[in-house]
Amino acid sequence: MIGYIVLSLIIVFCVAAIIGIKIRNKTEMKSSSQPIEGSYNLNEIEITDIDEMEDGSEFKMYLYRLLIELGYSGVYKTTNSRDFGADVVFTDREGIRNVVQAKRNIDPVGISAVQEVFSCMRYYKAKKAIVIASAKFTEPCETLAGINHVKLLDRADLIKIIEAFKEDDVRTAKDMIEAEPRMILESWFEANSTVLHEIRKDYKAEKLVKSVM
Repeated sequence: MIGYIVLSLIIVFCVAAIIGIKIRNKTEMKSSSQPIEGSYNLNEIEITDIDEMEDGSEFKMYLYRLLIELGYSGVYKTTNSRDFGADVVFTDREGIRNVVQAKRNIDPVGISAVQEVFSCMRYYKAKKAIVIASAKFTEPCETLAGINHVKLLDRADLIKIIEAFKEDDVRTAKDMIEAEPRMILESWFEANSTVLHEIRKDYKAEKLVKSVM
């Protein structure tokens, strides 16, 4: 009876050991087949590599490394949760802090990107806001950015920055990143006027309210 119990225990231990070895081997194979995030050679990255990135976090890491390699100071990546709209923060050549939102998109980027990065500037004590995208921006996004002085760098701009970096033309890359955003000043002129006109007024809502009052 005792011999049977001992034999059973030996079998159990052997099975557990075999299972443990298999799990460890699978883990090692998985870790060796997947490169550490951000461990690639930055000079080898093309826009097509960005398109193939699995999610936005890889693009954020790429921009984080790119800004460091360009020689900016005060560069840091925000946490993935509770970032309040900024993915990367850096200080430009004039000593001004910038907040950056990274958008690795296929479809055009909408106004939420501008809303988020603009609204988080006070939290990060920044004076400039930038959205860097691997796609184009929608027309409403361009309009809102122009009114709020938010810099937009789209796919074409990103390609030029990447090319300048790979050619070791740091100045050109920085000039593009730090260039003044397109501004739409009409709304500010109207704000200083004594007569304020409605913009995109909802006449249906106005008519409904009047009918029930």
